[in-house]
Amino acid sequence: MEKRLMRLMVMVFFLLTIIMGSKAFASKEVRFVYVPWTCVTVKTEVAEFILDNLGYRASSMMLSVPIAYQALATDEADVFLGNWMPTMSGIATPHFESGRVIQMDPIMENAKYTLAVPRYVYEGGLQHFEDIAKFADKLDYKIYGIEEGNDGNEVIEMMIAENMFGLGDFDIIPSSETGMLSQVQSYTRNNQWIVFLGWSPHWMNNIIDMEYLKGSDETTFGENDGTATVYINVRNGFADDHPMVNSFLENYLVPIDMVNEAMTMLHEDNTMEHLDAGLVWLRNNPEVYQGWLEGITTADGQPALPVFEAALNQ
Repeated sequence: MEKRLMRLMVMVFFLLTIIMGSKAFASKEVRFVYVPWTCVTVKTEVAEFILDNLGYRASSMMLSVPIAYQALATDEADVFLGNWMPTMSGIATPHFESGRVIQMDPIMENAKYTLAVPRYVYEGGLQHFEDIAKFADKLDYKIYGIEEGNDGNEVIEMMIAENMFGLGDFDIIPSSETGMLSQVQSYTRNNQWIVFLGWSPHWMNNIIDMEYLKGSDETTFGENDGTATVYINVRNGFADDHPMVNSFLENYLVPIDMVNEAMTMLHEDNTMEHLDAGLVWLRNNPEVYQGWLEGITTADGQPALPVFEAALNQ
């Protein structure tokens, strides 16, 4: 009987060890989702690098915007760093209202997201949403967007479906970010007319001589001609499960200059990785990451700043 009891106690201890170990593993696991936009990828990979070096297990999945929100809402992911508002409100707000996804503080302010044209098109008279239909023949009745399911594409599709600004006869041409911008650059080399989905921060603002159109309001890309704020979103319960990581995210305000310069580096050197570009910028701007890590500790309770700086300068 004593031997049986001893075996039972050993088995219980073994099972408890496995359970406690799995909980400890889960408490250090942080699952990001991101969309295939260079700006979101840079911010996500930098955050992953920081958390990995602080003793967490960070991972990421590339998804479309609607699927990213579904993953957060069903606890299949933890963090999304690309909630562009107000254009994502149609996709994101139902998840906020359900309580399954939490909108945190901004990660980036004074961004831009709206329709744009090359400067020669702007100077040719297409300066406002209301002007697009006037030049339908020159534009071949097309507006160029990015990937299917993207919130910006949905705004364009809504404008066409509702014949806003006389756009009822237009078509949206979906593509990848890279594919769309290659098309824009091809058109600009020949002074062809094109309207496309533009945003800042992005290298396009440094490489393409372009202008953003006027006319956006709360029903399209937002007020102030498409001025946007980008927020951090987390799944419900994340702050309770990961209080220190949540505090880091509250500090994680990314300057537009960082993303613009990182994206320009990536455009000019196609062998460079997104993370490397972000880290180059951080090495030259230590005051930024010092602010991110103020009051933050590693997974085992040590001050985070010296640990991260050691990893950054390796």
